[in-house]
Amino acid sequence: MPPQPTPQDVDDFLDNTMVGDDPALSAALQASDAAGLPRIAVSAQQGKFLCLLAGAMQARRILEIGTLGGFSTIWLARGAGPWGRVVTLEHQAKHAEVARANLQRAGVGDRVEVRVGAALETLPTLTGGPFDLVFIDADKENTAAYVQWAIRLGRPGSVIVVDNVIRDGKVVAPDPDDARVTAMHETLRLMGEHPRLDTAVIQTVGAKHWDGFAFALVK
Repeated sequence: MPPQPTPQDVDDFLDNTMVGDDPALSAALQASDAAGLPRIAVSAQQGKFLCLLAGAMQARRILEIGTLGGFSTIWLARGAGPWGRVVTLEHQAKHAEVARANLQRAGVGDRVEVRVGAALETLPTLTGGPFDLVFIDADKENTAAYVQWAIRLGRPGSVIVVDNVIRDGKVVAPDPDDARVTAMHETLRLMGEHPRLDTAVIQTVGAKHWDGFAFALVK
């Protein structure tokens, strides 16, 4: 009897089928590993989803909170197209340096601005909005505050995507000592109750294990 496929096996098949060989993306991951960045970037399928979402929306002003090595940023910039603009916020200067090099190598550096600093300090200074699409994938403890800023910096019709909201199912009954899970639980309650948001949450399984993302439309 053949072995049962795993979620990772399925992701590998989907990556080969839907993404294929992409030297810029491979180089971005390799550079991030070489610099010692944590392996917490979105999967290739999640990245392509963001790219297709931005393209389908014709999003020309995109905000990303949490750059890391720029893997998701590359996908967002591709979706925005040559006339689009992505502003991405990164707390760690080392991560931002790696991301800038990855973005230049991928040919999208001219449409991305990487801002370094604590996002809650950077967000009040942003110009160039309103943003059509906001992707939130940063420190989980401040996610609810990031969502509030995304609403403020968006417009009716803007889309907000929040990553890592399921946390292996722990979000249902979070341990009070787990600040990240508790924060995501509170974020989902905020998004479900906020009068200016219409929200759905999709569970995912794959290279990123059991997790999911929240998708909200600003009303």
